[in-house]
Amino acid sequence: MKTFVYIVVAVAATATGFLIYRFGIEPRLVQEPPATAEPAAVAGSPSQIPAELPDFTLVDRKGEPRSIRSWPGKSLIVNFWATWCAPCRREIPLLKQINEDYAEQGFQVVGIAVDFREDVLKYADEMQINYPLLIGEQDGLDAINAFGLEAVAFPFTIFTDQQSRIVLTHLGEVTEEESKLLLDIIERVNRGELTPQAARAVASEQLAKLEQETPAV
Repeated sequence: MKTFVYIVVAVAATATGFLIYRFGIEPRLVQEPPATAEPAAVAGSPSQIPAELPDFTLVDRKGEPRSIRSWPGKSLIVNFWATWCAPCRREIPLLKQINEDYAEQGFQVVGIAVDFREDVLKYADEMQINYPLLIGEQDGLDAINAFGLEAVAFPFTIFTDQQSRIVLTHLGEVTEEESKLLLDIIERVNRGELTPQAARAVASEQLAKLEQETPAV
């Protein structure tokens, strides 16, 4: 089982490694993809992306089954990650901070570790992760498929509003500047100022502007 999961995830990561951001349906590329790669084939089509958070159940840190729908009325930040994923590890301190700073605004970070349970528990203790974790191997991959994606690289994050509607998705490491922008947009959806569709357009425009303003490394 471990060898199988590593192979599947490695293939998925390789297939979509050129994708950094994806909001809603359309991918945004930071470089030209290989000639043989087709973003639509790995990112999913509009008909595949669910409008609402799909219901699935994985075991939590205590080994008890828990549904992703266990936080009704919350705007979820669902982060798919693995202990062997360097960008995922870099992202965790920011996710911990978001979980603390945005709790009063009704946000809840939930980590979905597609990894081996013993590795996840050890790393979660080392990092003092302060948000709920759901853990799975093949069932973790199945949870990703519930979002209509045929393959995905890690980290992959879904942002929902308080009605469990999927508003934004992000493929790749989220920076602090991006997180502030995205969470502000979700808050506007919660206040009724933006529809999910309008939110995706606003996010795409603002992120493009942020990218232009960010000096190249």
